Amino acid sequence: MPLTLMIVDDHALVRIGLKTSLEMEADFRVVAEASTGEQALDAYESSRPDVTLLDLRLPGINAIETTARLCKNHPEAKVIVISTFQGGEDIYRAIQAGAKTYLPKSIQREEMVSAIRAVAKGNGYLPGGVASRLAERLKRPNLTTRELEVLKLLVKGETNKEIAAALSLAEVTAKLHVGNILEKLGARDRTEAVRLAIESGLVWLE
Repeated sequence: MPLTLMIVDDHALVRIGLKTSLEMEADFRVVAEASTGEQALDAYESSRPDVTLLDLRLPGINAIETTARLCKNHPEAKVIVISTFQGGEDIYRAIQAGAKTYLPKSIQREEMVSAIRAVAKGNGYLPGGVASRLAERLKRPNLTTRELEVLKLLVKGETNKEIAAALSLAEVTAKLHVGNILEKLGARDRTEAVRLAIESGLVWLE
């Protein structure tokens, strides 16, 4: 029996490259492709692949939400998130959503094949670098929903006064949230907090 795959990426050339590379394995067969999260959800219904490879950054429903919906609707689904981004928050969110592993696009073909085979069998698989970033992220407290809202405005360069106005808060409350964010991220100042937020994947730049 072939091991069936679905590839989800908004770049056609990436999908073609992955399909060509993976189908060099005699027992691998790509049975579905999609360029958006919405298409992936529909394609899964009709193809029921053994493993789904999902790019992190998708138009519309992002990969985290797509993974969460897919795993909720189909508990048997085995999702691998792949990305050029390796921030600890991205990895953490993907695993929390139900992904079996998270692979960098720079991964060697042989290791990707091994990861797919492991996931198809129901086993876990985390490359060393990914595992260490996830472990580091797990040491950090989660930001609250409000703190994430404040952080997004921090990344835009907003002052405490501007953050307070945007979120209908007292300025002293906005300042308190900023202080909590710095403490949770282990940042010395606002500039470092912004850098860490972007590097980790807490905030995605448009």
